Amino acid sequence: MSGLHGNHDLGHTVAGWTGTGVAVLGFCVAGAALTRGSSAGIALGGAVIVAAALLTWVLHLSGWGKPSGPRPVGEQNWRAKDRAAAEGHPGCLGCRIAGRSGAGRSAAKGRVAVPVSRPAEPGEPRSAVPATASAVPGNSGR
Repeated sequence: MSGLHGNHDLGHTVAGWTGTGVAVLGFCVAGAALTRGSSAGIALGGAVIVAAALLTWVLHLSGWGKPSGPRPVGEQNWRAKDRAAAEGHPGCLGCRIAGRSGAGRSAAKGRVAVPVSRPAEPGEPRSAVPATASAVPGNSGR
């Protein structure tokens, strides 16, 4: 495969192949139900497609996916397990939804400073009131 595409990481992973296979099955079920006029079959096909997305996400979180961008050449085999998945991938929406924010995670562990204003003193212009910081739960600005 590397001869055809050069040295590119095409992203073939267990999570990707499994999710694609289950989603194709869901589309086939929905398509067959559409030709028969079965709304229950269309709903079943849609449920299988949603299950494919959830299955792919779970496999990604368990290390059978890959982070964004190319991987080192030794880890480009589709059966290579991603060892960094336990901490999460930086910039990965799936990892953030699961509560894993990756290497860029702040020491505050998901807490971000949000400015809050104090009441203006009598005679002080409102724009001159400096903001103070308060730590509230957040997503580290991402």
